[in-house]
Amino acid sequence: MKKHIVLFLSLLTLPAFAESEKLNPMFGKNTDNAIALYVAQGTSPGSLLKLINPFLWDFEPMTNFMLQYSQPMEIFRLPSRMNISIVQNLGYNHDDGLNFIAAGISWDVSLVDWHGFYIGVGIGPYMRDSGDRYVESRLVFGERVFIGKNISDRWRIEWFTQHFSNGSFTEINRGFNFTGLAIHYSF
Repeated sequence: MKKHIVLFLSLLTLPAFAESEKLNPMFGKNTDNAIALYVAQGTSPGSLLKLINPFLWDFEPMTNFMLQYSQPMEIFRLPSRMNISIVQNLGYNHDDGLNFIAAGISWDVSLVDWHGFYIGVGIGPYMRDSGDRYVESRLVFGERVFIGKNISDRWRIEWFTQHFSNGSFTEINRGFNFTGLAIHYSF
């Protein structure tokens, strides 16, 4: 049992030995800012498991737009970014779709950086303008999984999935999920 604990702690500290001069794959050289536009399609309400399992997706009549401003940072010496976002969700079927506006902050961490590709996860709180039948509260948390590609020194493209829910703080918390593409510009 002690060997497992030592191995686990060793793996946890590996980022501490990472090369500190390595560039953040989510930003270009000599850039400290980025703006991004995210466009996503609803992939059905439900649990966080649906975020990463496309076989459980059932496309919903709603489209999500997010404008995001980011700055680079490190979390446990891993390349990361801190984001401020404005979200507009458009439901285009009165019975199934949701309309809301939200503002939030989030943090994304790049876990893998390989030949211009990067894979990461993110989380953060968002405040919506109203509750609805999926999530009763106005406060929701957004969890994101993304795969990005550096197109040039200034431009990146990402495919992502995102889940919004309130962590079961209220009785109604079905959550809702999205998948889509994002384009990032570093400056």
